[in-house]
Amino acid sequence: MRKKFFQLIILLLIITLINNPARALDSARNGLNLWFNILLPSLLPFFILSELFIASGLVQYFGRMLEPIIKPIFHLPGEATFPVIMSFLSGYPLGAKLTSRLRSLDMISKPEGDRLITLASTSGPLFILGAVLTGMLSMPDLSGLMIIPHYMGALTVGLIFSRLPRLSGQKQVKQFKPSKKIEKVNNSTSLPDLISRSVKDSVNSILLIGGFVIIYNVIIDMVLASQITRILIQKVSQVFMLNPSLLEGILAGLIELTTGCNRISLADVNLLYKILGINFIIGWGGLSILSQAISFISQTDISVKLYLISKLLHGFLATLYTYLLYLFFYRDYLNVIAVGNPIDLGIFDLKTWLGAFYSLGSISLTLIAFYVFMALLVINIKKLKKS
Repeated sequence: MRKKFFQLIILLLIITLINNPARALDSARNGLNLWFNILLPSLLPFFILSELFIASGLVQYFGRMLEPIIKPIFHLPGEATFPVIMSFLSGYPLGAKLTSRLRSLDMISKPEGDRLITLASTSGPLFILGAVLTGMLSMPDLSGLMIIPHYMGALTVGLIFSRLPRLSGQKQVKQFKPSKKIEKVNNSTSLPDLISRSVKDSVNSILLIGGFVIIYNVIIDMVLASQITRILIQKVSQVFMLNPSLLEGILAGLIELTTGCNRISLADVNLLYKILGINFIIGWGGLSILSQAISFISQTDISVKLYLISKLLHGFLATLYTYLLYLFFYRDYLNVIAVGNPIDLGIFDLKTWLGAFYSLGSISLTLIAFYVFMALLVINIKKLKKS
């Protein structure tokens, strides 16, 4: 039954695409611009340096020092701090990629991978504060109302799943032990080969992400252009007394995150409703990002079902925390209706592209330096306690 439903959806999409090839071409071009001008220069430096960090064995070394911080709270080994930190600072889908990488190298067990994937799957502050809050909503003063609920939601999801009986057993949390696969790589691979392999794996990953971004941009445009979708949105909006443009934005966000955020920002509704809707879909991630994450997770035995449940829960919790923050801190401030502007992906500009690549490369190096600094700080604190 599920297979037949999937086949029907594919058939309808093909028919829609044939009926409107010009629209499909524009959608694909927009997806390509989004990937090439934004995602490629922002994610590739993180991917390459993260691969080098793992392959060099530094994750295990510093993970051992940071284990006293993460293990009591989330029942995770120290190595898990790296995907968590990089996910919180870089965003989708780096956390899922790094978690899958650690699992494939036997640096974490399956239960630990299941727990970690629910925690290390977040958006990044650059997207939330830059693209959404400033670029789309034009409300940079509301950074707390966007950032805090998202990361509080992720931490809450991580805590919930770390306490589930099936996943939280202390016997499943291994003590630090160097991965044999990592040792084999370190002993048999020269530095140039290590760099070459890291670049190759990272480029393959970013190309895969580009494919997902392009196809989902076409899908969401075809879905929203469909007369059936328009009728359905009108009927649902009448039944639940919701603004059709807000409902359309949420539907778009369930499929593709950036498009959904942009459409919600343009909806003619109260600013609070916009932020509630945007925080939900950022927590959820959208089918495009979920597909990217699953493409990495499916290479391991980490539970995809658990991951999807955790993302849905993340979206609901982020919405709940947003409303609570509004009640206690932002009620008086949000008495205006703001209509955002669509994000401008621009056209290809080599100077801008190289500038973004250089900037994000510097940021990723800074983040890894910060990770090393935190590990050294923990080491010194432990030495002081012993003395």
